[in-house]
Amino acid sequence: MGDILFLAHRIPYPPDRGDKIRGFHILRHLARRKRVHLIAFADDPRDLKRKGGLDKIVASKQIFWRGKPRWWAAIQALVRRQPVSIAAFEHLGVAEAVEAALARRAIDLIYVFSSQMAQYLPARHRARVIMDFVDMDSAKFAAYAKGGWGPSAMMMRREAGLLFQTERQIAARADASLFVSAAEAALFRERARAERVHVVENGIDTGFFDPAAEFKRVEATGRLIVFTGQMDYRPNIEAVTWFAESVFPHLRLSHPDLRFAIVGRAPSEAVLALDKLPGVLVTGEVPDVRGWLAAASVAIAPLKLARGVQNKVLEAMAMARPVLVSSAAAEGIDHGDTIRVADSVADMSATIGAFLDAPEDAAALGQAARARVIERYGWDARLAALDALLPPGGRA
Repeated sequence: MGDILFLAHRIPYPPDRGDKIRGFHILRHLARRKRVHLIAFADDPRDLKRKGGLDKIVASKQIFWRGKPRWWAAIQALVRRQPVSIAAFEHLGVAEAVEAALARRAIDLIYVFSSQMAQYLPARHRARVIMDFVDMDSAKFAAYAKGGWGPSAMMMRREAGLLFQTERQIAARADASLFVSAAEAALFRERARAERVHVVENGIDTGFFDPAAEFKRVEATGRLIVFTGQMDYRPNIEAVTWFAESVFPHLRLSHPDLRFAIVGRAPSEAVLALDKLPGVLVTGEVPDVRGWLAAASVAIAPLKLARGVQNKVLEAMAMARPVLVSSAAAEGIDHGDTIRVADSVADMSATIGAFLDAPEDAAALGQAARARVIERYGWDARLAALDALLPPGGRA
């Protein structure tokens, strides 16, 4: 009948980006069953002001500012022969908070969200441990290394190797290791030869992401292609840059009124530069992506590198948009042929052109996508698999 200690690398509120969305819904799911005590980092000053939104969910919370410079984390990691992504989340205050929580409270489950937080697991404790890797991060860094060169590629190879060792050690200690898709789980089982590996997929709030819901509409001039995401994240940067420079010019030749909107917070310098291209619009952060998705003639996710389930794809499907994604972005999503998949410039151009030239067919595909999401990706259904992994006993 003990409580849950939830350790998160980023405060799961507000649920406005991929990792925070998953974290929020899992936290809420667990809190319906047991008392949950949250210890998490914040890396956005606004999140420190909005953390009160969790008060009705958690029994207690402690949020710590993560301000360690990346260069200092890299130096520490090199000296200690550890992954940079682990050193970046080392914090004495968090370690003390975890130790105090375990000493003061009857904790029978520690839920660790993201491998960076596993360093705070106690050496000895009877609590059950669920490690939510979400994605296999070591594989992501290995992919970065293959696509890079010079010192950067060397650092990525180092990070991939050391992080893989860390992931194996964590999985050996955990009672259950979670991944967001069957493909990620299978990859980890094969490479790490790990046991007790489970799949807990992402879901979608289809009541919120509903084209019939109330939200501020976007008045678009001409037809619109929309990409949504965190725009300082490398896979997103590479995706929109490639699309804007390689695919979009071909489409504009036959559809001169077409515009490409890149919607998301913290656009990098490379993304901001795309705003100068004809027909390309970089919005920066918006209060609600639903208006942009509702205005889209086509929603895209042309990611070259993607791990797990892409929330941006589920959101576009729930908004009944015709959706075009790369093979990488489609992996892990049971879409039932309700979205289109393409990877080359020619195939993407042809698919989007077909959407634009046959809007009724595109609209029908969008409706089918929404129906698929409602059937397959409700949060309650997706998180039911968690219940079997929880210690016995109801909420205190």
